[in-house]
Amino acid sequence: MTTTPENTPDLNDEAQRPEVEATQSDAPASSTDAAAASPSTTPSAANHAATQAPTATEAPARSPMAVGPLVAMLAVGALVGGVAGGGVTAAVLASTQTSVVGTPQGPTAITVNDPDDATLVTGVVATAMPSVVSLQVAGGGTAGGGSGVILSEDGYVLTNNHVATLEGATITPSIRVSLSDGRIFDAELVGSDPLADLAVVKLEGAENLPVIEFADSDALNVGDRAIVIGSPLGLTGTVTNGIVSALNRSITVRSSAVPEQSLEQPQPENDVDAPFDFWDFDVPGNESPSNPTTPRATISLPVIQTDAAINPGNSGGALLNDQGQLIGIVVALATAGGSGGQAGSIGVGFSIPSNFAQRVANELIEDGVASHGLLGATVTDSINDAESTVVGALIDSVTPGGAADVVGLRSGDVITVFNGVPIGGSVDLTAQVRVLPGGESTTLTYVRGGTAQEVTVTLGELQ
Repeated sequence: MTTTPENTPDLNDEAQRPEVEATQSDAPASSTDAAAASPSTTPSAANHAATQAPTATEAPARSPMAVGPLVAMLAVGALVGGVAGGGVTAAVLASTQTSVVGTPQGPTAITVNDPDDATLVTGVVATAMPSVVSLQVAGGGTAGGGSGVILSEDGYVLTNNHVATLEGATITPSIRVSLSDGRIFDAELVGSDPLADLAVVKLEGAENLPVIEFADSDALNVGDRAIVIGSPLGLTGTVTNGIVSALNRSITVRSSAVPEQSLEQPQPENDVDAPFDFWDFDVPGNESPSNPTTPRATISLPVIQTDAAINPGNSGGALLNDQGQLIGIVVALATAGGSGGQAGSIGVGFSIPSNFAQRVANELIEDGVASHGLLGATVTDSINDAESTVVGALIDSVTPGGAADVVGLRSGDVITVFNGVPIGGSVDLTAQVRVLPGGESTTLTYVRGGTAQEVTVTLGELQ
């Protein structure tokens, strides 16, 4: 396994850990090219048949200028699924106005040649595809693309912060959003949250849009079906299928414009990137990195791991359950490394859980910013301490008067559970603390002198 030189992990911290890349894709530099390419728990089958798909208008005719030759020919076809679902799919298709044809009518027409033999995944696509969009973003001397999901009928869309701000290159991006029915809207950035890598944009003049339905990500099981819809490599409306590979996973990724207040875990030196990294991309035709001077820091994210294929351009797209409900927002993928190019999926992808994403999205819409908890302790991985006897986050120091100090935590304590989630190290703890808003109270378990104790802590707020 290889890693790119600029993204080499600290092997003392995570031996042979694969590199993680944010799944944002390159985009055409001009607006004309952007319009042409558009880059960007297991219920029964009977219950699924009752799911009503959101209504979308029939795809209008598109000019050659509006749809590139390759994209115009693309359609979702011959989808692979596990359970025979012809009747289920037929019921869903019958209840939706989504373009479902043998010959594609638009950039993301859903091709179903034999509804009686279609799979459960096909039904999920028919349900959720109208609520997944493709974004083209420009600003700060660069451009890029990604995916998003529709939150409201009047045009609020959720995507990644690194998509909407081009990894912090601009706070005033120019955004164009393409819907699955072929319509294109201008959009403006409503609010972004670098700590959660989420952002909300608002489509101008939109109404009666099909809204994504959120599922409870806390109710997921490992092994549940996981379906991804997005725009990898600019191929809008691409569908991949897999399972939930792991839950309560945490990753460290590189981000820009994070709050100056220190995070829970020690930060790497300035010349060392996080072991889990966002996707670097270049402006087409530009030999140098698109935003080399953007300041970077690391953030810790709680994620759902899936083996459904995720590639550059999927960022901000939908991770769905077998009901077509949102269980996560795609954020990053692991790669086997390699330099000078964009490696593809190796079956290790990550999404931000829907419950966390929904909280942040609601706060961004209401206030333009989102709140995150602060424990007020510097922690490391207990596995690296010769005297530690349990896996967890080892407290190195506490902030006087902070949340940890108030409940009596001190240096040498090992936090093993936070808010009901097992803690394997500093990244886990920081990620789970950030899931909760400032002022929230929860329980944590720590080990001191070989004895486990539980306390209720009220978090501070990260500024």
